[in-house]
Amino acid sequence: MIEFNLPDMTCGHCASTVAQTCKLVDPAAKVEVDLSVHQVKISSNEDRADFAEALAEAGYPPAQ
Repeated sequence: MIEFNLPDMTCGHCASTVAQTCKLVDPAAKVEVDLSVHQVKISSNEDRADFAEALAEAGYPPAQ
């Protein structure tokens, strides 16, 4: 399970964009977005760095 804290994810549109971005990296990934705590959990065999890079490019860089 890959988890990221995304401080810039603040609304439903953001959450939808984050989920879609994760699916672009791995269409088979299971993505759970928890907007209330600004967190996304991804179940995937793809590399964590690939998701982090895609999210940052989409405007939602993971917190360090």
